[in-house]
Amino acid sequence: MVISEWIDKFHLINDIDMQIEILKADFKDLADIFKLQKECYITEAEIYNEFNIPPLLQDLKSLESEFENCTILKVVVDGEIIGSVRAFIDHDTAYIGKLIVKPDFQNNGIGKLLLNSIESTLCECKRYELYTGFKSQKNLYIYNQLGYKEFKQQIISNDLKIIYLEKVNMR
Repeated sequence: MVISEWIDKFHLINDIDMQIEILKADFKDLADIFKLQKECYITEAEIYNEFNIPPLLQDLKSLESEFENCTILKVVVDGEIIGSVRAFIDHDTAYIGKLIVKPDFQNNGIGKLLLNSIESTLCECKRYELYTGFKSQKNLYIYNQLGYKEFKQQIISNDLKIIYLEKVNMR
C-alpha cells in the first residue's frame, strides 16, 4: 500500500478535519525535526526519570549525518512538521527509530500512519525491527497492534529495560 492510500485510510478511520501529508524529509527539514524530537522525547524521559537518553543527547550535526544513510519521513499539517520517523536497511532488515508525533497531535493515529508509511517505503526488506522502553506502554500497544512481536530484552539498569520487537514483511 502506498503512502497516499494510508492517508486516505487514516482520514476514514479518524474522521478528523486536518490536511495531512507524509513526505520524505528534505535536508532543510532537519532543524524542525530535531526540535520536535527534543520536545517529544522529554515525555519519554519523564517516564523513566532519565534525561540522558540518546534522542535528547543527539545534536543536529548527528541528525544531519543520519540523513545521508536513513530514510526520514515527515508528517506535515498546515505547513508544520508534526511528526517524523526514520529507518535504514541493513541486510534484509529495516531498523526503525525515532517515531515522533507532536504531543498536541498524539492519540489520533498519526504514529500508526507513520509506521505503516515507513514500512511501505522500505517494502523491499524481509523484516522490520524497532525498540522501546518497557514502561512505554503506548508505544508497546501500538507496535503490538501493528503486528510487532517482542523477540529480545536488554536490561540497561534496575529502572530501564529495552524491549526489541520485530515484524516479518508480508508484502
